[in-house]
Order: sequence, then structure tokens, then C-alpha cells
Amino acid sequence: MKVLAFGCHPDDVEVACAGTLAKYVKEGHEVTVCHVANGNLGHAIIMPDELRAMRREEAKKAGSLAGIKVVTCDINDCIVYDNKEQRDRVVDVIRAEQPDVIITHSPNDYMPDHTAVSKLVFDASFCASVPHYGTSVPGIAELTPLYYMDTLAGVNFMPTEYVDISSTIDLKLEMLECHESQMKWMRDHDHIDFAEFVKTCARFRGLQCGVDYAEAFTQAYAWPKVKPMRMLP
Repeated sequence: MKVLAFGCHPDDVEVACAGTLAKYVKEGHEVTVCHVANGNLGHAIIMPDELRAMRREEAKKAGSLAGIKVVTCDINDCIVYDNKEQRDRVVDVIRAEQPDVIITHSPNDYMPDHTAVSKLVFDASFCASVPHYGTSVPGIAELTPLYYMDTLAGVNFMPTEYVDISSTIDLKLEMLECHESQMKWMRDHDHIDFAEFVKTCARFRGLQCGVDYAEAFTQAYAWPKVKPMRMLP
């Protein structure tokens, strides 16, 4: 099976679903992560062009730890919108990867870039299957099942499915630590120890479903994206 996860910024999938993605890889599936935005504004001191390059390398390092392919749409922070230009970039990624399942942000997430990516991916996943919707990559055969990953801190998110990540929590945190620029940014901007924050959220989701650590999801309930089988590991 081929899995495609769209995070807005480099580090977003590490926060919300890296344990699940690592578990997919361990089970023999192919996983690609696409960062829609390049993360160029995620620091108070490092300038955008330098940070953009730094975060791309951090993302590649994190992906390599789990055997995950990493690509980007390379859109600057705070200007992510569901317009044709950006939708076509996402469509091309979906068509190139031909995934069996897609994971992305919840429509209820906490900041505009994240909610824009949620809408972009939902809409692009439909357009990718329309044969005469013209982009540089040929269309895919059918609509791909879509899952929404947890919001930051689980706020305004009601899970319908959980993945036990007890066996991959350490790898998840190791991947997160690759994003060195953001660990400091989160301390300075949001006043939190981000690694502890993420681990606590995974522990809470684990308590909800009776395991040590878990990640939470819900399907995009739209015909005909919903499938009769479980697509998560």
C-alpha cells in the first residue's frame, strides 16, 4: 500500500502522525510526506531564506530515520490558500504518488495555514481523479480515501479511529527532535517544551483507547472517499 501524508509545515506530521507513518513503514508499506509550506517564517531570529533551507534539511533528516520519502510544494508560510495554483501543486503530488490512502490536517486545526491545507488536500484529491483536469501529471483512476490527523493538543477533534504507536513513540520523538529550529521556536513563541507536549498528547490518546501511546484520526466522511475496510495500521 502507498501512503501519502500532507503536513502544512515541516514537523507537522511528526507532531500528529509520525508514529503511524513509521508503523506503516515497519509493515512494509511505502510512505511519502509532502510539506505544503516551506516553514520560512517559523523563527524570530533566523531569516526566511535561511530558515527555508534549514527546515528542508531537517525534514529530510526526520524522514530518513523512518524510511519515509519527503517532498514539498514549497509555498511560503502564511500565504497558503485554496487557489488554483496551489491546488495544482497538490494535485500533481497526489497524481505522482498514486496513494491508496491520504492523511492531512483536520479542518478544525488551530491556524490558517493548517486549515487551508486541509481544504486544499480535500479538493485536490477530487480534482486529481478527474481525467481532463489538466496538470503536468496524468490523472489517477479513482478518489483516494482521506483521513484527518489530530489537531494540536487535540482541541476540537473527536477521534473515530486510533493507532497504537507504543512501538514507534520513541522513533516519533526522535524524528521530532530533528526539527531543531522549531524546538527553540516553540519554547520562545509558545512557551512549551514541544517534545514533552507531543508525548503527553500521545499518552492521552493512548489512555482513551487502552494502550500506552496512540495517535487519533477521523475519516473524511464524503462519498465516495469512505471505504468499507480499515486503512490505518
